[in-house]
Amino acid sequence: MTDNDQLSGLRTEIRDWLAHNLPADWRDRQGGDNTAGFLAMQREWFTKLVEGGYATPHWPKEWPGGGRSLAEQIVMFEELARGGAPRMSLFFVSLYHAAMTLIECGTDAQRARHLPAILKGEVWCQGFSEPGAGSDLAALRTRAERRGDRYIVSGQKIWSTLGHFADQCLLLVRTDSSGAKQAGITFLLMDMKSKGIDVRPIRQITGDEEFAEIFLDEVEIPVENLVGQENEGWKVAQVTLSSERGLTLVELTERMALSLWRLVDAATQGTGDTGMLDRSVARSLVDISARIEAMRAMLATLMANRMAGREAVGDASILKLAYSRLSRDFTALGLRLQSFAAMRDTRYVLGAGYETGNWMFDFLNSYQYNIAGGSNEIQRNIVSERVLQMPREKLG
Repeated sequence: MTDNDQLSGLRTEIRDWLAHNLPADWRDRQGGDNTAGFLAMQREWFTKLVEGGYATPHWPKEWPGGGRSLAEQIVMFEELARGGAPRMSLFFVSLYHAAMTLIECGTDAQRARHLPAILKGEVWCQGFSEPGAGSDLAALRTRAERRGDRYIVSGQKIWSTLGHFADQCLLLVRTDSSGAKQAGITFLLMDMKSKGIDVRPIRQITGDEEFAEIFLDEVEIPVENLVGQENEGWKVAQVTLSSERGLTLVELTERMALSLWRLVDAATQGTGDTGMLDRSVARSLVDISARIEAMRAMLATLMANRMAGREAVGDASILKLAYSRLSRDFTALGLRLQSFAAMRDTRYVLGAGYETGNWMFDFLNSYQYNIAGGSNEIQRNIVSERVLQMPREKLG
């Protein structure tokens, strides 16, 4: 994407704002297994973004900082990443998935209740995936029965990002099993303090607890928390899932580019003299650099198409596949160059992107991109069937 004067001015504005507002010690305060520090730093940084007008550029213009074009949103994501700011891990679902679902599909009462609360720090999670319904989301079995002015919900959700810190939940439930899978799904808003909810953090291979399981036992949800129409929640869920519009990949790619130069600096012992590197190491660094630039180019094309109101079938799937492989190869290279130092239990920084200071953590964490946001197997099926026009895979 080529900047015009307005976008160039926005870049300068954000860089200046970061110079005056980004806490220099945020990594220390948010680092390691310091959960309290992570939560406090996330809330402090979120408040700064709201006050600066950089938290909700995608919201309608009547909200603080809202009404920004997609091009301006891209610039904001790029500059915050390049400036080394914390990722908004704790509030991403709130700002994008929850807010945009409410803005596009919610009632006036739901918007009036929750949008101001989000700006004050209300944390949301998703209750979509289930142990038996991951890639096949429409196969969910969590059941909701309407009784008067309440839905009574029982079931189980899994892989809810930071669900153990959430105040509210975007919940998909089944209210009808008589027809097609998608036809009987309903979208509800659930208060996480409701009776009958048991939230259990999931410890990952990294030792981190980023996800949670949510067990629901006869949970009562007011009918006023219904989003859209009963049995038409699948349509609402598509709005939720498309709400961030690829901006996450823009941010992660920029953070990867920043960390690549840190890796070069470490490999050359701070000299920047790549001539001193082993030839195979130099080739690997060049390969990663070229692939990062390719990601940038593909993302620029995707975003330009979206701004023009068009998008080629399969573009998002191709990008997701490219990024998941790049992430794994990049962190493997960092692990290789860190050598035995990577075996130490060093501090990492929650929500830092590729800035944890621990390549072992980043390498193990990179495998989530094979599944998160739609498994690579599903993405390959989309590319083969919709882009390459290959026959649909026969199951059974």
